[in-house]
Amino acid sequence: MARLLQDWTTEQAAKNPNATAVVCGGSQMTYGELDARSNQLARLLKDVGCARGDRVALLMPKSPMAIVGLLGIYKADAIYVPLDPASPANRLTKILDACENRWILAGGSVIPVLREILQDEPRRQRLSIGWLDASGPTDSRLHIAFTKHAIDVRSTAPTAHQNLPDDPAHILFTSGSTGTPKGVVITHDAVMRIVRWATEYFGIVSSDRLSGHPPLHFDMSFLDIFSAMAAGAELHLVPSELNTLPNKVAEFIRASAITQWFSVPSLLSYMSKFDVVKRDDFPSLRRVLWAGDVLPTPTLIYWMKRLPHASFTNLYGPTETTVVSSYYTVPNCPDDPRAPIPIGAACGGEELLVLDESMRPVPQGGTGTLYIGGAGLARGYWRDPLRTAAAFVSHPHAPAERVYKTGDLARVGDDGQVYFLGRGDHQIKSRGYRIELGEIEAAMSAVPGVEECAVVALHRGGFEGAMICCAYAAACDSNLTPSIVRRELARMIPSYMLPSHWLSLDRLPINANGKVDRAQLKDVFEARVNADAAPAARLA
Repeated sequence: MARLLQDWTTEQAAKNPNATAVVCGGSQMTYGELDARSNQLARLLKDVGCARGDRVALLMPKSPMAIVGLLGIYKADAIYVPLDPASPANRLTKILDACENRWILAGGSVIPVLREILQDEPRRQRLSIGWLDASGPTDSRLHIAFTKHAIDVRSTAPTAHQNLPDDPAHILFTSGSTGTPKGVVITHDAVMRIVRWATEYFGIVSSDRLSGHPPLHFDMSFLDIFSAMAAGAELHLVPSELNTLPNKVAEFIRASAITQWFSVPSLLSYMSKFDVVKRDDFPSLRRVLWAGDVLPTPTLIYWMKRLPHASFTNLYGPTETTVVSSYYTVPNCPDDPRAPIPIGAACGGEELLVLDESMRPVPQGGTGTLYIGGAGLARGYWRDPLRTAAAFVSHPHAPAERVYKTGDLARVGDDGQVYFLGRGDHQIKSRGYRIELGEIEAAMSAVPGVEECAVVALHRGGFEGAMICCAYAAACDSNLTPSIVRRELARMIPSYMLPSHWLSLDRLPINANGKVDRAQLKDVFEARVNADAAPAARLA
């Protein structure tokens, strides 16, 4: 039985080596090839001095060879640190310096950012680059220690390993409020537990074809990758350039005969905005999953009406609790576009707690902070005991155990399901009223013609307290103006909750994790307000 994440690939290679494992564009690998090549990479990493617990970064776009890189790092007893090729070099250097790693596995069009990373002489001396693509760069300044040829000549036999299930598998770096990324340490066992739950609950089998939509540095990617590996299914990596081409995404799902699609809600909203899903489309698609943000109910209605043959599941979970912690499969297409979709119940081995400021359970229907306990909890933040202690606190009913304080607001509904109510830091005080920005967003999502929206606040002194700003994207065939949106919104929420500044966009900005980039929106609104340069975006 598999004890470490890479064991699933080895087991599938032994059972059916010729079965397709990973597909991306025109390239693919079988389970036999994936296992053999990752064995070769692991041998080379050990030969050049990589030891148990060493951090090895991966900087390359999604591809079958990138999956080889991930598995090879695990098989070398090392800790995988995914880097986003689209991130600025300044952020990547903070991650590399925090990890104090000596190796970067790279490939694809990352040479310019590698040059920036290696401009610092001490870092250049510390880091060695392993190039995984067939054609390697010739720039001597990049300090290329080995190329794919050196991997190919290694033995394909399995390597001995020392890692244990409770050892760290990877470190995922998320945004930090101080400007320094936080490294979340996730163990092999934590990922394996949620994957075992998912493969059983969703009934994933070897004939399935799973999408690989999230970037590799995003925690959602592990559910796709290892659910496929655990079941011996096919993983179809979605090229990142399709994210801005909704028609191409729809074509990808059809051409690849995807049976399970998992993405962030913003892409589902974007596809509905351009009406690219036909009635009874995607006949092979049996499940649509989303996580990472709130899916507007009108968007869910759009998808469910067009795909009555598919099931739809809302997944929720911060990085600190390993991919997902709760699930809710929607039983029927909602009738009311204003109806909230719950995040549901805890996944197997997880626990959801809605607590007040004194860590006491909040009565049913009341609002509290969501805490998560159970098997998916991360070790904590990499070499950051203060942040770890602040976020991972003692369980209120079992002090020897820990729970993670999500910072999200939630309530338990009359149906016993947990409902996400927005971030705790999305509660503001404006004009003397306490306001949940998530409540405004929920009302906005019910305005006919609004495909996606985000509400942010600019903090001000005096009585106003906070200035409420709203950005939205309308359907292609809609003529929505801020005035019309405001009029419709005024029918659903009190006047004191109405935004005072508006911005109409073709699509809301998305950050590296596929979520709405609220920080960027705040900057845009701040600039507009300060310069008073966009009177059309403000309603008197």
